[in-house]
Amino acid sequence: MLGKLIAVDGEEVSVEEGRPLFVQIAEQIEASVLDGTLAPGDRAPSTNELAAFHRINPATAAKGINLLVDREILVKRRGLGMFVADGAQEKLREERRQQFAENYLAPLLAEARAIGLSAESVIQMIRAREDKTAEP
Repeated sequence: MLGKLIAVDGEEVSVEEGRPLFVQIAEQIEASVLDGTLAPGDRAPSTNELAAFHRINPATAAKGINLLVDREILVKRRGLGMFVADGAQEKLREERRQQFAENYLAPLLAEARAIGLSAESVIQMIRAREDKTAEP
Protein backbone atom coordinates (compact mmCIF):
# COMPACT_ATOMS: atom_id res chain seq x y z
CA MET A 1 0.00 0.00 0.00
CA LEU A 2 1.24 3.45 -0.81
CA GLY A 3 1.49 6.09 1.90
CA LYS A 4 -0.82 9.03 2.64
CA LEU A 5 -1.69 10.94 -0.53
CA ILE A 6 -1.38 14.65 -1.20
CA ALA A 7 -1.66 16.67 -4.41
CA VAL A 8 1.51 18.32 -5.70
CA ASP A 9 1.31 20.25 -8.97
CA GLY A 10 -1.75 18.25 -9.97
CA GLU A 11 -0.11 14.87 -9.25
CA GLU A 12 -0.96 12.50 -6.45
CA VAL A 13 2.17 11.97 -4.35
CA SER A 14 2.79 9.66 -1.42
CA VAL A 15 3.91 11.68 1.59
CA GLU A 16 6.22 8.86 2.66
CA GLU A 17 7.99 8.48 -0.66
CA GLY A 18 7.95 12.02 -2.02
CA ARG A 19 7.76 10.66 -5.57
CA PRO A 20 4.71 10.70 -7.86
CA LEU A 21 2.41 7.73 -7.33
CA PHE A 22 2.44 6.80 -11.00
CA VAL A 23 6.23 6.33 -10.75
CA GLN A 24 5.77 4.18 -7.64
CA ILE A 25 3.13 2.08 -9.46
CA ALA A 26 5.56 1.52 -12.34
CA GLU A 27 8.35 0.61 -9.91
CA GLN A 28 6.15 -1.92 -8.12
CA ILE A 29 5.33 -3.64 -11.40
CA GLU A 30 9.01 -3.51 -12.42
CA ALA A 31 9.93 -5.20 -9.13
CA SER A 32 7.42 -7.98 -9.84
CA VAL A 33 8.89 -8.49 -13.30
CA LEU A 34 12.45 -8.50 -11.94
CA ASP A 35 11.74 -11.05 -9.20
CA GLY A 36 9.75 -13.27 -11.58
CA THR A 37 6.37 -12.79 -9.89
CA LEU A 38 5.19 -11.48 -13.26
CA ALA A 39 6.70 -13.59 -16.03
CA PRO A 40 6.69 -12.88 -19.78
CA GLY A 41 3.15 -13.29 -21.07
CA ASP A 42 1.53 -12.82 -17.65
CA ARG A 43 -1.29 -10.31 -17.37
CA ALA A 44 -0.29 -7.23 -15.36
CA PRO A 45 -2.77 -5.69 -12.92
CA SER A 46 -5.28 -3.47 -14.68
CA THR A 47 -5.55 0.25 -14.16
CA ASN A 48 -8.79 -0.26 -12.23
CA GLU A 49 -7.30 -3.02 -10.08
CA LEU A 50 -4.34 -0.82 -9.17
CA ALA A 51 -6.56 2.18 -8.52
CA ALA A 52 -8.88 0.19 -6.24
CA PHE A 53 -6.05 -1.52 -4.38
CA HIS A 54 -4.09 1.69 -3.72
CA ARG A 55 -7.19 3.89 -3.48
CA ILE A 56 -5.94 6.29 -6.13
CA ASN A 57 -7.36 7.88 -9.25
CA PRO A 58 -7.43 5.43 -12.20
CA ALA A 59 -5.72 8.09 -14.36
CA THR A 60 -2.76 8.02 -11.96
CA ALA A 61 -2.54 4.24 -12.21
CA ALA A 62 -2.80 4.48 -16.01
CA LYS A 63 0.16 6.87 -16.10
CA GLY A 64 2.27 4.29 -14.28
CA ILE A 65 1.19 1.52 -16.64
CA ASN A 66 1.85 3.73 -19.67
CA LEU A 67 5.41 4.40 -18.50
CA LEU A 68 6.01 0.66 -18.79
CA VAL A 69 4.22 0.38 -22.13
CA ASP A 70 6.34 3.22 -23.52
CA ARG A 71 9.49 1.37 -22.41
CA GLU A 72 8.16 -1.91 -23.90
CA ILE A 73 8.09 -3.66 -20.52
CA LEU A 74 4.35 -4.19 -20.88
CA VAL A 75 2.40 -4.70 -24.10
CA LYS A 76 -1.27 -3.91 -24.73
CA ARG A 77 -3.56 -6.58 -26.05
CA ARG A 78 -6.71 -4.81 -27.10
CA GLY A 79 -9.68 -6.01 -25.09
CA LEU A 80 -7.53 -8.29 -22.93
CA GLY A 81 -5.31 -5.97 -20.91
CA MET A 82 -1.62 -5.39 -20.36
CA PHE A 83 0.87 -8.22 -20.44
CA VAL A 84 4.54 -8.59 -19.60
CA ALA A 85 6.58 -8.34 -22.80
CA ASP A 86 9.03 -11.02 -23.85
CA GLY A 87 12.51 -10.01 -22.70
CA ALA A 88 11.15 -7.51 -20.15
CA GLN A 89 13.07 -8.97 -17.22
CA GLU A 90 16.42 -8.80 -19.02
CA LYS A 91 15.66 -5.31 -20.31
CA LEU A 92 14.95 -4.14 -16.74
CA ARG A 93 18.09 -5.85 -15.45
CA GLU A 94 20.19 -4.08 -18.07
CA GLU A 95 18.60 -0.72 -17.23
CA ARG A 96 19.29 -1.34 -13.54
CA ARG A 97 22.89 -2.32 -14.25
CA GLN A 98 23.42 0.95 -16.11
CA GLN A 99 21.76 2.92 -13.30
CA PHE A 100 23.92 1.07 -10.75
CA ALA A 101 27.08 2.01 -12.63
CA GLU A 102 26.02 5.65 -12.90
CA ASN A 103 24.61 6.05 -9.39
CA TYR A 104 27.08 3.97 -7.38
CA LEU A 105 30.22 3.03 -9.28
CA ALA A 106 31.00 6.43 -10.79
CA PRO A 107 30.83 8.24 -7.40
CA LEU A 108 32.69 5.37 -5.71
CA LEU A 109 35.54 5.56 -8.19
CA ALA A 110 35.65 9.36 -8.02
CA GLU A 111 35.95 9.20 -4.22
CA ALA A 112 38.56 6.44 -4.48
CA ARG A 113 40.68 8.60 -6.80
CA ALA A 114 40.26 11.58 -4.47
CA ILE A 115 41.69 9.61 -1.54
CA GLY A 116 44.40 7.89 -3.55
CA LEU A 117 42.92 4.42 -4.00
CA SER A 118 43.41 2.48 -7.20
CA ALA A 119 40.57 0.57 -8.84
CA GLU A 120 42.34 -2.65 -7.81
CA SER A 121 42.39 -1.52 -4.17
CA VAL A 122 38.66 -0.82 -4.35
CA ILE A 123 38.04 -4.27 -5.84
CA GLN A 124 40.03 -5.85 -2.99
CA MET A 125 38.02 -3.86 -0.44
CA ILE A 126 34.76 -5.03 -2.04
CA ARG A 127 35.90 -8.66 -1.99
CA ALA A 128 36.94 -8.39 1.65
CA ARG A 129 33.58 -6.83 2.56
CA GLU A 130 31.72 -9.50 0.59
CA ASP A 131 33.60 -12.22 2.48
CA LYS A 132 32.59 -10.64 5.82
CA THR A 133 28.92 -10.38 4.87
CA ALA A 134 28.87 -13.94 3.51
CA GLU A 135 29.85 -15.40 6.88
CA PRO A 136 26.97 -16.91 8.92
